[in-house]
Amino acid sequence: MRVNKSLIPTLKEEPSDAEVTSHKLMIRAGLIRQLSAGIYTFLPFGWRAMLKAINIIRQEMNAIGGQELLMPSLNPTELWHETGRDQDMKDILFSIKDRDFLLAPTHEEIISDVARREIRSFRELPQIWYQIQTKFRYEPRPRFGLLRCREFIMKDSYTLCATQEQLDELYNLHEYAYRRIFTRCGLKYVVVGASSGMMGGSGSQEFMVPSEAGEDRTAFCEKCGYAANTEIAQGILEPFEPAEIMGKKKVHTPNLRTVEEVSEFLKIPRAQMLKSLLYVAEKDDLPVMILIRGDQQLNEEKLVQYLKSPIRPAHPEEVQQWLGAPAGFIGPVNAPDSIKILADKSYPVDVPFATGANEKDYHIIGYTLSETKVDDTGDFRIINEGEKCVECGNPLKVRVTIEIGHIFKLGTKYSESMGALFQDSEGAQKPIIMGSYGIGVGRILSSAIELFADESGIVWPITIAPFEVIITALDITNDKIKEVAEKLYNKLLSEGMDVLLDDRDERAGVKFKDADLWGIPIRITVGKLTAEDKVEVVLRRDTANRMAVDIEMAVAKVKELRLMLYNEIESSAKKIEVKNLSKK
Repeated sequence: MRVNKSLIPTLKEEPSDAEVTSHKLMIRAGLIRQLSAGIYTFLPFGWRAMLKAINIIRQEMNAIGGQELLMPSLNPTELWHETGRDQDMKDILFSIKDRDFLLAPTHEEIISDVARREIRSFRELPQIWYQIQTKFRYEPRPRFGLLRCREFIMKDSYTLCATQEQLDELYNLHEYAYRRIFTRCGLKYVVVGASSGMMGGSGSQEFMVPSEAGEDRTAFCEKCGYAANTEIAQGILEPFEPAEIMGKKKVHTPNLRTVEEVSEFLKIPRAQMLKSLLYVAEKDDLPVMILIRGDQQLNEEKLVQYLKSPIRPAHPEEVQQWLGAPAGFIGPVNAPDSIKILADKSYPVDVPFATGANEKDYHIIGYTLSETKVDDTGDFRIINEGEKCVECGNPLKVRVTIEIGHIFKLGTKYSESMGALFQDSEGAQKPIIMGSYGIGVGRILSSAIELFADESGIVWPITIAPFEVIITALDITNDKIKEVAEKLYNKLLSEGMDVLLDDRDERAGVKFKDADLWGIPIRITVGKLTAEDKVEVVLRRDTANRMAVDIEMAVAKVKELRLMLYNEIESSAKKIEVKNLSKK
């Protein structure tokens, strides 16, 4: 491909509306252009990189027995009503006004519909079906380029099984395939335990790339390898030294609502305060009070998982109606029986606490959880860096990460609600046991840029680079430079390489800046050295190490460097294969 005849519009200045490195560089390097908030056009340069990632995904999915299909993006709403997700996911669904259709954010309902129509017997199971297709989700605050979009390309696959053992086997195969996919794309990633969220099911793991551009937080232990999204991560808190409280009493606390204000007024540690937070489980419209140590924060995702329902904070008028006091003065003592009370397990049951008295401008002190109506206890808080690991006791670290893949054991949630059944060996009808597995393809590109970019631009892993080699012809009006550049271009193409020839009549500085911005792994500079029958060869990741190479040896040198870059990635992928085979 020749730059002079191509659509690769570069920008010198950073776009004002881009916040993270990958978004800035994708715009500047001409990979994408925004059509509307969270909706992007992939220009040829960006689409080539997408196709490279898609090809790797397709190869690895086929290798584990996946069968590719393509399901409609336009879905009848009635299918989603069968599972209740038309309500559970209503905040992110794009519904078509005056038509009973929606644009699919995911395809569990559609795959279940295919399965219930086509699968009859246990002899047809297990199956792996996958697609690479566009999804639509109404993201209220699209940002960070391809990291949070309203329209995006996803690889989603589904396993259909007759037994739990089959599900476990295919789930493990997907984990293996995902490790190979992300390794072959050149990414550095970690695999962490995760929440299943509105997907439902039991087992769930996320594949995370450490990056400040991410919107997830991952807790990990450097000693034993424990790792989990903070949505579900657990840690061990250090015990606190409680202040002595004599007897039970109500205390006047005028206009003091926050933990900080009340703990200072009562002269007790924040940890000895008991936060009382009122939520509503939307599935049953059930009021739920959460009790949590005053120095900790509620993890809403953990509460969602426990209740198996979307939640919302109770409205001020609901708080007043149900408890007779405004937020900031509510508590579990003498709360109505209609309110379910859950306590976080981090607060000791025998230590007296202070909390709201269910009366404006009053708090109570001296009660313990053992004396309080509590319906259940559990882990409902966000863990913090430095807490002890639940596996080995080593201090945990927390880092910001980008989610690039997520795998779920769905079980029978969808097959039961949609009647996707099979006949087992004894003739009984049973629900198909399912798994669901997703990869955000655009996030692979964004993550690679976030991981490897430098101050000059993108540094692509060679496996997903739009081109493997760029030939920078510095003075295209010079006959020898043009002749050498054309000769190398055609020779490299004949060797099966992806080559970009910068044949523009531009200044050398412009061409060098664009070459660095585009991040193509190997660069051949055809310039003044041609007078000595040489060209310059350099790796984008190490531009300080420039090699003067005889023109006749240039193709051989590029082949050597190209092989080296591929071998670095492939050797890591092979280690995954050996590791997984040894487990079988």
